[in-house]
Amino acid sequence: MSKRSKKLKYFLMLNVLPPLVYALLRALHATFRVKQVNDGFVASQRTQGESFIACFWHGRLLAMPFAYRGSNAKVLISRHGDGEFIARVMWFFGLGAVRGSYRKEGSISSLREMAQALKSGTIIAITPDGPKGPRYVVKRGLTEVARISGRPIVPVTCSATKKKFSIHGTDSYFPTLFQPSSSSGVTPSMYRGMLPVMR
Repeated sequence: MSKRSKKLKYFLMLNVLPPLVYALLRALHATFRVKQVNDGFVASQRTQGESFIACFWHGRLLAMPFAYRGSNAKVLISRHGDGEFIARVMWFFGLGAVRGSYRKEGSISSLREMAQALKSGTIIAITPDGPKGPRYVVKRGLTEVARISGRPIVPVTCSATKKKFSIHGTDSYFPTLFQPSSSSGVTPSMYRGMLPVMR
């Protein structure tokens, strides 16, 4: 691929695709019947202006921005080119970004920035298993953020009653058209996955 072609591809990815992806997700979301489950703690924290660390598996990433659309929240996003694309999509949802990534040992490269944001009242969203996995395994960076900031970890998730489609090459899924879906602020399955790490 020539240098000119690369520039064009990068321009399209960062300037044309984000609003199109946002519009597609909004249109799809408009077909759902959403039910909130176990969201009392999250609702009380947001009412009081208190921050927390929202964490959800990487495979639930596509649907989660709707839970925090327009709120005072930032998402941990990779510094790579695809991360910039995701950050720009999140901007359309009214969500900010903390640019960083998981290191090989499982820690996070932007701990101080996230801790400061949490202390100032900003909600931070993290996928504890990260984009590279292992899938459904919590890396210790999540608990490091909680320890440094003193803010609570709130596991959240979403699910749907019918078939889901996935994105090739990832473990991300999104519900199909015209079906009930639900989101939860406390999920036993995630707590079971976290307990060995948080002891």
